[in-house]
Amino acid sequence: MFDISFWELFLIGIVALVILGPERLPGAIKSTVSTIRSVKNMASGFKSEVEEQLRVHELHENLKKAEELGLDNVSPEVAKSVEELKQAALSVQEPYKKNKDDKQHD
Repeated sequence: MFDISFWELFLIGIVALVILGPERLPGAIKSTVSTIRSVKNMASGFKSEVEEQLRVHELHENLKKAEELGLDNVSPEVAKSVEELKQAALSVQEPYKKNKDDKQHD
């Protein structure tokens, strides 16, 4: 990622020691490490979110293909995507059906 040699890193450490002093240098290192970790975590979260959105987009495209083909002669991959979408739609509708049934009984 970064092309930093040992001597460059050593020079940065010496400059940081002179500027910050021995009292504040450990705190600065801890702060820098925690910042780098939080940036990495944020980047991995963003990456997983993008991957999930791409998967949803692919499922949506497969559903469009299935609708165009009339849901009869579709590939197994498209049929699987359609089935996943049907299951997701049913799971979303279940709470509303329960609430609707409860209101009808009242």
